[in-house]
Amino acid sequence: MNSLCRNISLTRSLHTGRVLLKETPRNLKGKKHSSQLWLERQLRDPYVEKAKQEKYRCRSAFKLLEINERFKILNPGLTVVDCGAAPGSWTQVATNLTNANGKKEGPVGRVYAVDKLPFYPVEGATVLGNMDFTNIKTQETLNKLLQGDKVDVVLSDMAPNASGIREIDHDNIMLLAYAALRFALQISKAQSTFVVKIWDGGKMQQFEQNLLKFYSSVRAIRPDATRNESTETFLLARRFKGLKTS
Repeated sequence: MNSLCRNISLTRSLHTGRVLLKETPRNLKGKKHSSQLWLERQLRDPYVEKAKQEKYRCRSAFKLLEINERFKILNPGLTVVDCGAAPGSWTQVATNLTNANGKKEGPVGRVYAVDKLPFYPVEGATVLGNMDFTNIKTQETLNKLLQGDKVDVVLSDMAPNASGIREIDHDNIMLLAYAALRFALQISKAQSTFVVKIWDGGKMQQFEQNLLKFYSSVRAIRPDATRNESTETFLLARRFKGLKTS
């Protein structure tokens, strides 16, 4: 997942409810121009403040929340695996919506968060930090935790470090998307759901066609929380057909 989001204090306008920047960011001397632009963008971004208020680790939480609001993919009692989960905002959303944290009455779900990076625990989730989901040992560990059960939802908000060269960045994120898909096919139960982030590019259409080989429907989604300048799209694949066994 994207690198850790930083909490930045904002000034809010009480009569409009909109986030306003009332002064120029301070202490920018010596910072690169790109860093200055990043900071100014963060200060003007309402989702950064909203994430802070609602105690999400990153603004990306609102992308998954919107996807779920529209398509109801996360429900109490479901088992979810979050690939490339750090810093954990999608894991937070998943634990709340599946009731993996047991804070509501009714079915209690299970959420497993896997990332190469270490990250802080999320209440209600099993965090597998410093672990690569493509590694056999990681998959063996996860299978033991699942105790033979299959998964209802696989999530992937992973993205590589951007080089700034669109074609290269697209190729790199497609490699991650295919890795997540192969993983999902191994651990998912029939009729399950797969959500994966990609960046627009020439290989997107072929990837959608490949998804349709294994899932009954595929939909491209661009949540409102996606920044205007971003090329990201989320593909929602539903109703896994299962793998044929010889």
